Amino acid sequence: MNFWEKLKKPIMVAAPMSGVTDEAFRLMFLKYGKPDVFWTEFISAAALVSPKGRKYCLNVLKFKKPAKSQKAFRRARQNAQSAFVGERPIVAQIFGSNPVEIEKACQVVADLGFDGIDINMGCPDKDIEKQGAGSALIKNPDLAKEIIRAAKRGAKNLPISVKTRLGYAKNEIKTWIPALLEENISALTIHFRTRNEFYLSPAHWELAEEIVNLKNEISPKTIIIGNGDVKTLEQAHKLVKETGVDGVMIGRAVLGNPWFFTDHLPTTKERLKAVIEHAKLYDKFGGPFDAVKKHLHAYVKSFEGARELREKLMATKSLLDVKMWYKEL
Repeated sequence: MNFWEKLKKPIMVAAPMSGVTDEAFRLMFLKYGKPDVFWTEFISAAALVSPKGRKYCLNVLKFKKPAKSQKAFRRARQNAQSAFVGERPIVAQIFGSNPVEIEKACQVVADLGFDGIDINMGCPDKDIEKQGAGSALIKNPDLAKEIIRAAKRGAKNLPISVKTRLGYAKNEIKTWIPALLEENISALTIHFRTRNEFYLSPAHWELAEEIVNLKNEISPKTIIIGNGDVKTLEQAHKLVKETGVDGVMIGRAVLGNPWFFTDHLPTTKERLKAVIEHAKLYDKFGGPFDAVKKHLHAYVKSFEGARELREKLMATKSLLDVKMWYKEL
């Protein structure tokens, strides 16, 4: 059941980003350039297993499953490959600091049909840290290990992975990374910054080889994925060759670019068409319209007149307004 072992390397994926990697966002990539693995936005384990937060979390965890018949395929407004593959493999990302809640949450995720579960141990958000989760776990390796074990108990044989950082206030590769690898997790994604560096300093890709060596020594089967400051697919492939990581996770560079994982360079016409497609998908799944504007804004760039078009697009207040904007182009 460990899909990680079957993936062809190098593994190229889009980062799970709160408020970004929702279902509409992922479906744009399913149509235009599928990553090797899909991730959901992260959810709170505590919320998922509570009556108050469960409904919201289940909505975040919705994903498109493969078409099972020709009839289902004909209803799919996508190409043959995406219609039959669906959002597979897909990993649900959770966060939390209570092993009991983590175990119960993983049971729920497993029942929903996910292919894997990822535990966020790197988010620097203060509200997450106040719960003892995210980057706060870097300060508590013993609890982090207990959480991984709880996740494995609840996951019903689904592979468990972790996303984290190099350390909290400083480089802690020699202590923090081995603590995680000793739990024989299926995959480990490293954002090559410390928690205190946030997203401000350059990512320390020069430290990747050291982590790969630790992996080879402690847990050879664990997949290592690097993350930080990757802007192009070409750069991602170059980093794999230079550092020995198994794959690369790309964050901000995939915004407004569902073609990222292909060799295709979209034309201006294709970018503008994607705006209306993304807006329609988002409207289908519901949510405040302003939340999708960051995506629409990202499509309208890198061509003459883009600034003026963005200003008009950002003045829209509904899908109907976006449709009118598109008709006027």
